[in-house]
Amino acid sequence: MSEKPIGVAVLGLGNVGSQVVRIIEQSAGDLTARIGAPLELRGIGVRRVAADRGVPVELLTDNIEELVSRDDVDMVVELMGPVEPARKAILAALEQGKSVVTANKALMAQSTGELAQAAEAAHVDLYFEAAVAGAIPVIRPLTQSLAGDSVLRVAGIVNGTTNYILSEMDSTGADYASALADAGALGYAEADPTADVEGFDAAAKAAILASIAFHTRVTADDVYREGITKVTPADFESARALGCTIKLLAICERLTSDEEQQRVSARVYPALVPLDHPLASVNGAFNAVVVEAEAAGRLMFYGQGAGGAPTASAVMGDLVMAARNRVQGGRGPRESKYAKLPISPIGFIPTRYYVNMNVADRPGVLSSVAAEFAKREVSIAEVRQEGMVDQGGQRCGARIVVVTHEATDAALSETVAALADLDVVQTINSVLRMEGISE
Repeated sequence: MSEKPIGVAVLGLGNVGSQVVRIIEQSAGDLTARIGAPLELRGIGVRRVAADRGVPVELLTDNIEELVSRDDVDMVVELMGPVEPARKAILAALEQGKSVVTANKALMAQSTGELAQAAEAAHVDLYFEAAVAGAIPVIRPLTQSLAGDSVLRVAGIVNGTTNYILSEMDSTGADYASALADAGALGYAEADPTADVEGFDAAAKAAILASIAFHTRVTADDVYREGITKVTPADFESARALGCTIKLLAICERLTSDEEQQRVSARVYPALVPLDHPLASVNGAFNAVVVEAEAAGRLMFYGQGAGGAPTASAVMGDLVMAARNRVQGGRGPRESKYAKLPISPIGFIPTRYYVNMNVADRPGVLSSVAAEFAKREVSIAEVRQEGMVDQGGQRCGARIVVVTHEATDAALSETVAALADLDVVQTINSVLRMEGISE
């Protein structure tokens, strides 16, 4: 066993950082045995140095640049959060020959190429398992366990906040605003929940997953994104009638055209999912990712996707691997981008739609609606129509729910736009895609 300690700097002392520090200190003996050398905490980078942070104050510093550059720091764990100054700190560490572990999904979705090149040039490791789905091991299976297979599709629930909100709406009948307020009260939603509810968080994770699964650099800007703010209790009622629920899905797919040309699709949106699909039963703040590979078939990874301790578990797994590589003189997997597949626009994606609209209550309305689908060669799978009454009990129109067969997203989007222009259509209440449903 090597006697030389491995010096670690932790950047950030929030929920995850404090748990990582705790594990390093409390599990020192086990970690030494697993790695072959002891881990020693050299310092903790914070915005505010104070005696009430729960760690010895002499470990704290607000000079991140100086901490990362110290000669006795061999590895850096970045848990600060925002893209900057995290990117600058990670680049500095890599360029100085220090391996890096990060949980920064926004940064990895934006700057994977730049950071991977720096790690390659310095012959050190860059690990980021905790950037996607918290404690759930997804990155390592894709980069290592399935390295000899061909991944076809990765789809999952990768944001606990939105999954909690949608689960509450489904189980209690609450509207979006009420469910969001409950999520905030329980600590699942931030004071500004935009990144979660508008799908930015899930899009960053989808970019990371797609990059790894399909050996192609995919950034968050390449991911088509829709949030959950327009989902209503009425949508859940309709979903139940169709044997479905609604989930915010991150979907990464390898698409092959009739001419055998391959593209990558990465998209995030709320979708109807059949109740017998594995993702339908993932509720609350839990995450799950389903991977479909050519030889391995379907694999599912399920667990806590956020939180201090679960995310710290993933960070520590990366830290042990990187430290072990340092002791043994090896390296972890490098970035694989050889495929360089083009990104498919959302309009080319085969999709099924659920469309909920209010229409005038008179003869010929249904045929007018159906004609707009037929003009764009979109086949209708199912139609449900029900009358509506006002507060006085008088009929005031009808509601039509249309479920389509598969067509291109562009054709379906054009159809919805045309429906909105029809005189007989009063309002388009909801438009949701459908996933995991057999034709």
